[in-house]
Amino acid sequence: MSGLQFFVEFLGTALLLLLGGGVVANNILNHNKGFGTGFLHVNIGWGFAVLAGALVAGKSGAHLNPALTIGMFADPAVASFAPGIDKSFGNLALYLAAQFLGAFVGAVLCWLAYKEQFDAEDNPSNKLGVFATGPEMRSPMWNLITEIIATFVLVIVILSLPQVAAGFGPLLVALTVVGIGASLGGPTGYAINPARDLAPRLAHAILPIRGKGDSDWGYAWIPVAGPVVGGLIAGLLHAFISTLS
Repeated sequence: MSGLQFFVEFLGTALLLLLGGGVVANNILNHNKGFGTGFLHVNIGWGFAVLAGALVAGKSGAHLNPALTIGMFADPAVASFAPGIDKSFGNLALYLAAQFLGAFVGAVLCWLAYKEQFDAEDNPSNKLGVFATGPEMRSPMWNLITEIIATFVLVIVILSLPQVAAGFGPLLVALTVVGIGASLGGPTGYAINPARDLAPRLAHAILPIRGKGDSDWGYAWIPVAGPVVGGLIAGLLHAFISTLS
């Protein structure tokens, strides 16, 4: 993985979190033009965030998500991470580093863009909700299952795209993310990406956010473990399907 490929993966993930976190902030923090626009608005915003990040990160293959990178690594039917990027433990580590660092920076930029709204917000849960996901009904086993299923859908669709995308990959992935949010996002807020949740949660813990409350680290393992398991299952199933074709 070249330095340029590392940088665009980092930059694309930063844009993903800046725009994705931004649509949540616009919806749930007070004193915003988009306040109260609803969950569908958030789903669409995350879809456009994925599209923007993927377009910028094209030279790295635009993974933007450790669950996808890990799923590709586990799938012998996938020859490389991207053109010119071999599947190796070293490149796997570089992808994960770029994704987590980018997600952290994107979350910080989102906070800077909405600094006054964060200061004016009285509800600590809303402030955390901009950075990290949380369940509507806290039940670790079922929350984990939801994240596994939702991430499986994302990764299996992406792994299937080379056969059907014909240049429309980023748009199709963006629409898939909107669909996952609309269909499966209700129980947990659909992290479907370990970097999307863990790195911004760390930013929430570190940043000097007025009246922010705690970062809910007791839940933090679920939006990491669930997507990793879902990505692995998708990678292995895609490998099995490839042996049948």
